[in-house]
Amino acid sequence: MRPRALRLLSLLQTHRFWSGAELAQRLGVTDRTLRRDIDRLRELGYRVAARPGGAGGYQLESGSNTPPLLLDDDEAVAIAVGLRTAAIQGVGHGEQTSLSALAKIEQVLPRHLRRRVAAIQAHTVPAVRAEPTVAADVLAQLALTCRDHERLRFRYADRDGVESSRLVEPHSLVPQGRRWYFVAWDVDRADWRTFRIDRMGSLLGTGVRFAPRDLPAADAAEFVQAAHSAVRQRHEAVVHLRATIDQVRAHFGVWASEATEGTDGTVDWPIGGSSAAELLMGLLWIPPELEWTLTCSEEVAAALVAFRERLARAL
Repeated sequence: MRPRALRLLSLLQTHRFWSGAELAQRLGVTDRTLRRDIDRLRELGYRVAARPGGAGGYQLESGSNTPPLLLDDDEAVAIAVGLRTAAIQGVGHGEQTSLSALAKIEQVLPRHLRRRVAAIQAHTVPAVRAEPTVAADVLAQLALTCRDHERLRFRYADRDGVESSRLVEPHSLVPQGRRWYFVAWDVDRADWRTFRIDRMGSLLGTGVRFAPRDLPAADAAEFVQAAHSAVRQRHEAVVHLRATIDQVRAHFGVWASEATEGTDGTVDWPIGGSSAAELLMGLLWIPPELEWTLTCSEEVAAALVAFRERLARAL
């Protein structure tokens, strides 16, 4: 596209109505040349509406397709920073969309603009951040390996801090809560795996392409949820609440999704955790006005008794 046409597009993308005389004066061209430039933009897919007559002019309309978008440096940086923040902090359910757009924009940003974006993001601190942070450029790099079906090598630290080298075939990125997970086929272990992205390091694309495999789940989010639950629920118990199912759901919200009505006027609320102590944290949510009993393993019961004694000593 010629520089004059780019300048014309930049003016039209404000979506204000421009008279033909205003545009011709801004561009320093004749009305005839302006009409030719407008026709050139239309050929590229931009819907430019024209109003004839003495008060006539031009305005860019929204279309059903998305033609190329012209941004100046400041606008490009603002969008990239916004997408990085949305991807990392999680805006509603739009994390995946933000990440996809971020990967595309960072691919085409000039180097000096990428440095500006990185500098702004590096010195922008969220008000609250309980979970480990994940760098936006790491998310973008992983998203591109998923898109391009490219094998990836990286170092991974498990929950005990033990590191291992992994060679995988990337599938998807999944945000869950305030964390990001990477779903991939582990080549050496010949099985599907989920990886916490904040525990990944030394990412290295191999340039080797692969044929995508079918994930053993409806989607990647379901796969991560199942894997996460398998780890989290190493200890299980059932709380028998003297309440209605509506009361339980109103108080516990989504955490009561597996609660069921009992036969004796109680509600059975299953809880779990990766440790007995983590499981017991769920008991603190129970409001004091509700009566309840607990069905659990001997290990969980012993942990509860020990915790009661610790509280008694503290008081």
